[in-house]
Amino acid sequence: MNPSTIGVDVSKDGLDAHRLADGAARRFANDKAGCKALIKWLAATPVARVVFEPTGPYHRLLERALDAAGVPIAKVNPRQARRFAEAAGKLVKTDRADAAMLARMGEVLDLQPRPCVSQTIAELKELHLARAALVKDRTAAKNRAKAITLPLLEKQNKKRLAEIDVKIEEIDAAIEKLIDDDAQLARRFKILLSIPGVAKITAFALLIEMPELGTLEGRQAASLAGLAPIQRQSGSWKGHAFIRGGRAFLRQALYMPALVACRFNKDSRTLYQKLVEAGKPPKVAITAVMRKLVVLANALLRKDLSWAENAPCQ
Repeated sequence: MNPSTIGVDVSKDGLDAHRLADGAARRFANDKAGCKALIKWLAATPVARVVFEPTGPYHRLLERALDAAGVPIAKVNPRQARRFAEAAGKLVKTDRADAAMLARMGEVLDLQPRPCVSQTIAELKELHLARAALVKDRTAAKNRAKAITLPLLEKQNKKRLAEIDVKIEEIDAAIEKLIDDDAQLARRFKILLSIPGVAKITAFALLIEMPELGTLEGRQAASLAGLAPIQRQSGSWKGHAFIRGGRAFLRQALYMPALVACRFNKDSRTLYQKLVEAGKPPKVAITAVMRKLVVLANALLRKDLSWAENAPCQ
């Protein structure tokens, strides 16, 4: 029997599964007992891949259970899944229909299973998201401070800012401890910090938001970060290339390091000046430097080497 693709639509309370080979469908509870029953159901036939969409906290239990059971998994971007359904003419949107569509998408596109990230990376990701929320709160509090006129509100806002700073420091310490306790992550972190312009916060982002770094080709790394130019051309018409998709949070984290690299990194400064002199807008030149940083970080991690000036690393 040929391995079959399974689609699973994940919701808060349930897991709707669809087996493409015979069209069998079944609903399981989204809890430990339900995941165990789903894995037992999957064992009835060979499985090529289980396709599902990430749904905030609701898919994590399923992902861990499938990975522990050795079941190949493929997570797909919800937007891509919706576009696939629309292209296939499937306008109906129900849990069962979505499960069937995910199974079909996995089969047609031959989605390759990828291993689940480690528990440490998952914990780091959660801490990093919490840190980002606190930074957003801090920015909002600083903006509010500009319009406050009452002493009471000014006092409360200052207290809030101090509390946020303490919480961010605690999260940073927790992130560093998790990294230090893992020899491989500690080594990767050290390599990232060796790159001019990359400080601790940016290294956090690269390590946590892009754990695939070091296993990719340069173009793949740039594309995954959303820093690979997308060409637009039709017949004799040629539009401007632009960047799109990828991991927006990572791009945001790389912007300031790219500015620093343009000033203090010889290669990055040369690249920036060359593009600007060629007539490219400064923002385009900075984006090119951001792409260079990602490609460099990927190459250094792949070779397990720290950065050194004038050392070739492609």
